Formats: sequence, C-alpha cells, structure tokens
Amino acid sequence: MDENQMMSYILDSIPYRIVFVDMNHIIRYMNKEARHHYYDVRGYRDLVGQSIFTCHSEKSKEMLLAAVEKLKNHGNEIYLGVSVYNERKYINPVRDENGEMVGYFERFERNLQK
Repeated sequence: MDENQMMSYILDSIPYRIVFVDMNHIIRYMNKEARHHYYDVRGYRDLVGQSIFTCHSEKSKEMLLAAVEKLKNHGNEIYLGVSVYNERKYINPVRDENGEMVGYFERFERNLQK
C-alpha cells in the first residue's frame, strides 16, 4: 500500500465530511462522507477539480473567502457556524514544511451520539 492510498483510507474512515481545497479554491479531495453528501444527498457530480463555490451559496462564499484570508496570516482552525444539517462547520489550514498555506479543508461535524 502506498502513502496516498493509506491516507485516503484514513480520511475515509473519519465519520465527518472533509473537503480539501487548494489556494485557488479548487476541490482536490473529498473523503467518503463528503462524496456521499454532495453526490448522493445533494445530487452534485464530479466536484473534484471544480471550484468549491460550485456547491456554496453566495453568503457561504463570502464567509469562506474571509476565513481563508484570516488563515493566510497563520491563523488556526476557524469555526464557521452550524450548517442547515445541524453540523458544526470548521475550516482548517493546510501548510507546507515552511508554514506556507497550500490549501484548506472544510470539516462538518455532527453529534454522533444516539
């Protein structure tokens, strides 16, 4: 098993939607939960390689752009609020070995307790 395959398995095992986006706001990776939500639930297709704004409202786009600007200045995780699906929304920076931001990921957490 190579490192990319291993990382994909790890991310797919996380029970929250995770969408990795580059600094041009292009979706580069979606874990299993994200693919299910955007493809099966919301009806989108082939989002990897597309702009993150394809599946966001104008209000969400503005909020996301403002959060990314804060993260560029070495900010940490930012809480964005609660989604219409009653999930806590976060944005996390992804940085290279020099601390430069190379992208970010959106994370949507729901209460998994029953």
